[in-house]
Amino acid sequence: MRITTLPSIYRHAKRTGEIVAVLVRYGFADWVSRLQIEFPKDLLKDADGSAIARYSFATRIRLALTDAGPTFIKLGQVLSTRADLVGVEVANELQKLQANVPADSPETVRQIIANELGQPVDEIFAEFDDQALASASIGQVHRARLKTGERVVVKVQHAGIEPKVDVDLEILANLAAAAEGFFPELRNYRPKAVVAEFQRTLRRELDFGREERHMEEFAQNFREDPTVHIPKAYPEYTTVRVLTMEQLDGVKLSDTERLIEQRYDLEEIARRGAELYMEMIFTHGFYHADPHPGNILVLKGQVIGLLDYGMVGRIDESLREDIEEMLLALGNRDPLSLTSVIMRVGSVPAALDQAALSSDLNDFVSHYAGQRLSDFNLSGALDEMTEIIRRYKIMLPARVAMLLKVLVMLEGTSRLLHPSFSLVEVMAPFQRKLILRRWSPIRRLRKYRRIYAEMEHLVEVLPRNLLDIMQQVQSGKFDVHLDHRGLEPSVNRLVFGMLTSALFLGSSLLLSYKVPPLLNILPWQTTPWIEGLSVLGLLGSITSIALGLRLIRAINKSGHLDRRR
Repeated sequence: MRITTLPSIYRHAKRTGEIVAVLVRYGFADWVSRLQIEFPKDLLKDADGSAIARYSFATRIRLALTDAGPTFIKLGQVLSTRADLVGVEVANELQKLQANVPADSPETVRQIIANELGQPVDEIFAEFDDQALASASIGQVHRARLKTGERVVVKVQHAGIEPKVDVDLEILANLAAAAEGFFPELRNYRPKAVVAEFQRTLRRELDFGREERHMEEFAQNFREDPTVHIPKAYPEYTTVRVLTMEQLDGVKLSDTERLIEQRYDLEEIARRGAELYMEMIFTHGFYHADPHPGNILVLKGQVIGLLDYGMVGRIDESLREDIEEMLLALGNRDPLSLTSVIMRVGSVPAALDQAALSSDLNDFVSHYAGQRLSDFNLSGALDEMTEIIRRYKIMLPARVAMLLKVLVMLEGTSRLLHPSFSLVEVMAPFQRKLILRRWSPIRRLRKYRRIYAEMEHLVEVLPRNLLDIMQQVQSGKFDVHLDHRGLEPSVNRLVFGMLTSALFLGSSLLLSYKVPPLLNILPWQTTPWIEGLSVLGLLGSITSIALGLRLIRAINKSGHLDRRR
């Protein structure tokens, strides 16, 4: 943690204290849960009166984020897509996070709408339901009807949410910096980078205008598909804090009993929903990133309707090629190629055991490659591959991790409707199209054109850069900057040892010359060797011995003196 973060901590001392109190509480509960003694485990209780220490580790993380507030609930929802960082078990638990935030008063909501749209609510809408349909961490939803007769829902941002989010994001950034500074073992997980990614994601969700543009893009992509219905957005009644969209009347996938009562074909619905996502991912490269059963509706005629476009994913040309190579490697049962793709796509630690990674991926490919498509468990395979990647501390890009999580969630949602549903069977035709498109002449020509442009730029820039370097060398202005990685701890220990030695030598001299104040014994005691000892010398000697033992312990933990770690 830098000194420049101290004013921020002081400025937000109350909120920082609340967050730290939650972390300490659940951290202490985690320590208690590891004890063999039973009675302390019932001391700490949650809001429902249950013992926190008796929950699983993943559940305690979810509860801690819930107690910390809406911003941290959003953080947990983002981390639920990063199983490569937090693990599959924790990621699955974080999917249960829901923010039940109290709705703002009708007066507050009406005032926000009037300020944003420039007119009172009664002049914009023929009807407006002051009772919120739902209230989440960022905003709440109300039913309404326009003057032209269309039924709509109005999403209104909570009053004062932006300043609260700004404070929490600043505190999160400070906590991430502290985590990297004081806990070296957390640096491989790059908490600062994760928080920065979360900041970008949350600030995008605070802009309802961005969500409206997402809806328009999806509507354009599926304009000729009658089996999909994207709700119409109303740009004239949409701002950064207010979003007005068409109201969809249907049954949520989470309400399977009602779907059965209305005699819907659940297998057909599962297949249509999966094909919809395959079309978004493999054809358009732009997909809805939250296929939760509550966000998918079944309309009349078994038409699929989607809700909540705040979280979306994009696949660019380079990522598409990486996905294609990964699919080819899996199809050809080639663990070496799969290892190469994972190492190229992800952020690889310096001490990666590539042979062990390739061996684990070989076992993984051998286990799943021989299975029939109807028996293939895609979510299990992706979870296992994610665990392998996490075990070797390889950090995937956020968009790759999100895509893997969407596929896992999609299969889970589909099997909620039809337990024997196989997402791989739906993916197979799209995979074949993907591979054929990879070798299409137009695609190859586009790729060669891109390579040619890069080479042309290199040929144009390289001579000028080389000339600049030669001129700097000739003028004596060429500097070489060396980065001594891992040297700082060694220098710190060297200085620490020198100071300890100096303290011990100085204390020895104080003892030798009996520098006052001296340690005098009582007349009736018979320990003459203690009498006349220098108090400062004695304290200095004890302190130096303790510091020396601490230094030896630190050296022993990192590696012995006669061998490298």
